Amino acid sequence: MRFLVQRVKKACVTVDNAVIGKIEKGYLVFVGVSPTDTIKIADKMVKKLIGLRIFEDENGKTNLDMKAVGAQMLMISQFTLYADCRRGNRPSFTSAAAPAMAEELYHYILQKCRQEITKVEEGLFGADMKVELINDGPFTIILDSDDLISQEG
Repeated sequence: MRFLVQRVKKACVTVDNAVIGKIEKGYLVFVGVSPTDTIKIADKMVKKLIGLRIFEDENGKTNLDMKAVGAQMLMISQFTLYADCRRGNRPSFTSAAAPAMAEELYHYILQKCRQEITKVEEGLFGADMKVELINDGPFTIILDSDDLISQEG
């Protein structure tokens, strides 16, 4: 599982010229799911995501998490986080999970985040979405479940 996390001043997602999700200060998170991902992996990823301390404290140090600053979240499903560009110029997406599995885990992740964060907005799974953001920093982080699992030993 991969999360591309951007700290934003604001972000929104539009489908068919209608805004379906909009946040102020918080995270815009693109979510990619692989065929080997599980609920257990999703739980670890959500815990890491919510615990990230990338908001500035009173001394300007990135030391505060989402809860400490009342941050909001916009989550967008994005299978292209599993693009394989090693051969040729056309990316392969065979490392991404099948849509049914990915959608189930995406909705599970949303539910888990909503248990912790007051405002969690979402994109429309599988839709052609237009995403707008003002990146704060810019501050962009990639969380990869392979990295989290390898650290556990």
